[in-house]
Amino acid sequence: MNILIFLVPAALLLGLLGLVAFLWSLRSGQYDDLEGAAERILYDDDKPDNDGPDDDRRRD
Repeated sequence: MNILIFLVPAALLLGLLGLVAFLWSLRSGQYDDLEGAAERILYDDDKPDNDGPDDDRRRD
């Protein structure tokens, strides 16, 4: 039972630390745009490279 003297404050401290981290993430805007990243992956904004095997240019 003496171990509870150490475990209860440790559990409370870890819970408080998690709460502080969650509140920090809310205030820093981590949850502002939840759908943006999920939709952004679907758009192909990259231009194709011309460095393939059919490229006639030579690089030194």
